[in-house]
Amino acid sequence: MIAYMMTIPARRGCAIRLPHGASIEIVNVHGTQVVDTWALCPPGLDEHLSMEHTRAVLARLVPRVGDQLYSSERRPLLTLLADTSPGVHDTLMASCDPERYRMLGHVGYHDNCRDNFAAALTDLGLPGQPVPAPFNVFMNVVWEADGSLRFEPPRSKPGDRVRLRAETDLVIVMSACPQDLVPVNGAAMRPADVGFDILES
Repeated sequence: MIAYMMTIPARRGCAIRLPHGASIEIVNVHGTQVVDTWALCPPGLDEHLSMEHTRAVLARLVPRVGDQLYSSERRPLLTLLADTSPGVHDTLMASCDPERYRMLGHVGYHDNCRDNFAAALTDLGLPGQPVPAPFNVFMNVVWEADGSLRFEPPRSKPGDRVRLRAETDLVIVMSACPQDLVPVNGAAMRPADVGFDILES
């Protein structure tokens, strides 16, 4: 295995190319940070990781170790190989955007995952794309029997990580979520940096 250690600064995003058979480990360095995560299929990038298709195939809201995550064409794109966290992640919530922060009462511009997605693709020299619903790694959205939802701090610990293997060539986009108005990124509502490793066999 060859590992390449990288950091995504708080409130920022990153895109990388992940070849078929390679794995990425997303590391919650501080234990409190959510990572919005997308996978796009080159060269066209229109086929993408789809939370709604994944939920339909798995018949549950959150993937478990050993599960595959599916594309908008119902093709397996990623396999969840390992998860040292309590396994609490989210497949329901859209990425944050300027309108979300306005709805929460923020005035003026606020860093957001939608813009991080676009900037990360630009940094990789790729054209802009519509923003699919992300796999919100480490995000703790609690659902109740009456259908209501609430945002709680992540249950992950410092150093917890998930490992995902690419089942085809992919572009992976990640955003260290900038949310600081609800406790998505911990009770202190203070976004933090995250890390990732690329593991090539």
